[in-house]
Amino acid sequence: MALMEVHYSSFAMGSNISLNVFVPTPGSSEAITDINASPKYDYSRGLPVLYLLHGAFGDAFSWIRYSNIDRYAQDRGIVVVMASAENSFYQNLKGGRRYYDFFTEELPTFIQNVFPVSRDPARTYIAGFSMGGYGAWYLANRRPDLFSKAASMSGALNIASVISNPPEGVFPLESAFADVRDQDGSYRMEGSRYDLKTLIAENHQRGCLPRLYQAVGKKDILYEDNLAMRDWVRSQGIALTYEEGPGAHDWDFWDEYIRHILDWLLED
Repeated sequence: MALMEVHYSSFAMGSNISLNVFVPTPGSSEAITDINASPKYDYSRGLPVLYLLHGAFGDAFSWIRYSNIDRYAQDRGIVVVMASAENSFYQNLKGGRRYYDFFTEELPTFIQNVFPVSRDPARTYIAGFSMGGYGAWYLANRRPDLFSKAASMSGALNIASVISNPPEGVFPLESAFADVRDQDGSYRMEGSRYDLKTLIAENHQRGCLPRLYQAVGKKDILYEDNLAMRDWVRSQGIALTYEEGPGAHDWDFWDEYIRHILDWLLED
């Protein structure tokens, strides 16, 4: 396996940035001449690629520090890209750091031209937890031409509720949505370009909706919001792969369910 920390100058960020890229390679326990090695490491065709997002207060190293993502990706032959997004909710910030542009334009172009990944949207995926769960669904629904599948774990999917009435103990993360804040301090999230329901309904109507996966623990602080989103998606006649378990809003849950997600992504 090859895990690379990459540093380069980003136009979208206006600064040097760091990101981590995992590329599966034949391991010591595998024979290079094994009949199954060629399809698993078909670099000439390009490997499937997952853009894996972190949650609030995380960074490009969160998944590496707290999960076994490298081993899971190695076993399945998929490239994983991890980059930092501050507490941006994967939006272009008023201060000048353009995270939406970075994750949907600059980063995919860079990855496709430097690493052995597929350029086919059907083999290009995005996933994340908490803030990154929202980010995965948001970016995929803003760019269904780029991502064919999007997976959320413990996602802040009801963004209006999360921003206006953050769960107890959660710092309000509002700077990314300043342009929909009224003078009285309230937010006009419903129907805005940040609202997942609006984006999903529009893509469903146009016939370009990415395939969606959702997982949440029964003790998660965002459990009720996730149930509400699940029920709304299904009420629209949209196919949704939904799973829940006994976990909470923590790495024990995310490390378990990222394996479920990787298997779902690589299904035919």
